[in-house]
Amino acid sequence: MKSIAVIGAGTMGNGIAHVFAQNGYIVNLIDISQEALDKGLSTIAQNLDRMISKGKINEDDKTSTLKNITTFTELPKGVAKVDLVIEAATEQLSLKLDIFRELDTICESNTILATNTSSISITQIAAVTQKPEKVIGMHFMNPVPIMPLVEIIRGYNTSDETTIAIMSLSRELEKIPTEVNDYPGFVANRILMPLINEAIETLYNGVAGVQEIDTVMKLGMGHPMGPLQLADFIGLDVCLSILNVMHDGFKNPKYAPCPLLVNMVMAKKLGVKTGYGFYDYSESKKAKNVSAQFK
Repeated sequence: MKSIAVIGAGTMGNGIAHVFAQNGYIVNLIDISQEALDKGLSTIAQNLDRMISKGKINEDDKTSTLKNITTFTELPKGVAKVDLVIEAATEQLSLKLDIFRELDTICESNTILATNTSSISITQIAAVTQKPEKVIGMHFMNPVPIMPLVEIIRGYNTSDETTIAIMSLSRELEKIPTEVNDYPGFVANRILMPLINEAIETLYNGVAGVQEIDTVMKLGMGHPMGPLQLADFIGLDVCLSILNVMHDGFKNPKYAPCPLLVNMVMAKKLGVKTGYGFYDYSESKKAKNVSAQFK
């Protein structure tokens, strides 16, 4: 595989495009908004500058990486004649199904269709296509240029050939692919999201404050980031969406999202992306000025 299309220029999409382009792949980065594409390219450039400052790459590496990326606002043009499409759109089932229906009609028969979904059934997504054997989950971790893990999720009809190709490709990116089965939340979020949800419940019930909860988990459990700050980093809307997928999929009340999380999402307090969540990010992306009241 030499040419890749990435659908979505947001946090995950631009990170995926960055990694492929830095490893010499030709990348078509697709979004409906030119503004989103420009922002995505700017983020990639900033991350490359950070790598230069740390001595990991040089200016020529940055130039070649950016040169490998072409942007598109039209899906048919962006996915024409590519070997692999990776969908990294918003974690919304109806949107992903619409995208895969369209991909099924415009992509060549040998193109592998991957989704970066963090929780939604690969089998369900593949079912709207005529080639479910070519559909697979390729769940990168955030931030993509740094985190080594890629969860590889086989749908019910995903072929061995497709799985082997994606596992091999992930290793070429110097990632560590780990194959998991297709159940809600897969492995990473099936374990992580209940932990985050319980931290929110602990706050909601008044057991301790935001900083205290995160401090206990960082200093007591060795976590590099507390669960509430991590939720802000992931996006509270994304956390809620994943919990809802697991709650609906397993019908188990232990996955029911905390009412505080639901209210914060409705109030558009989504974390870093909106400047406010469990922490205040209005002046920078560094967490500070914790609000004393969460109801």
